[in-house]
Amino acid sequence: MSEDRTNAGLTGTPAPATAELPAYAERVLDVADLVPPGRVMTYGDVAEWLGDGGPRQVGRVMALYGSAVPWWRVVRADGTLLPGHELRALGHYREEGTPLRPAPPGADGHVPRLDMKRARWDGVTGGPGDEAHT
Repeated sequence: MSEDRTNAGLTGTPAPATAELPAYAERVLDVADLVPPGRVMTYGDVAEWLGDGGPRQVGRVMALYGSAVPWWRVVRADGTLLPGHELRALGHYREEGTPLRPAPPGADGHVPRLDMKRARWDGVTGGPGDEAHT
C-alpha cells in the first residue's frame, strides 16, 4: 500500500477512524487498483476474484474506502452508474474511453450506462502486465 487509504469514504459515510484498514478492505482496494483504464469489474466480480465475500461486502468497502482508488471501475452488474456520482463517473469513463451505451429514452436524466459486454474486465487479459492473478 503506497498511499493512505484510511477515512477515504466515497458516499459521504464516514469511514471508521482506524490506524489501518481491515484486511478484506485492503484486498478489495488492491483489486480496484488493478482494473485497467477503460475497463470495469462488478462488485460480484471482485468478490469472485478474491474468492471471499460477496457483492454487498465489496460494495460496503467501496462505499467506506473507495475514494482512495479508481472507484468508478468497480460497478453494478447492470451497468448503471453509481447514484449520486453519475456525472463524476461519466467524466472518468469518457476520459478513459470506457464503452458506454445510450440510456433508454424513458430513463431519468438520460444518463448513459456502461456497455458491460465490452467494458467488463475478466481480471486477467488486457490488464497490468497482462498476467493472471494468483
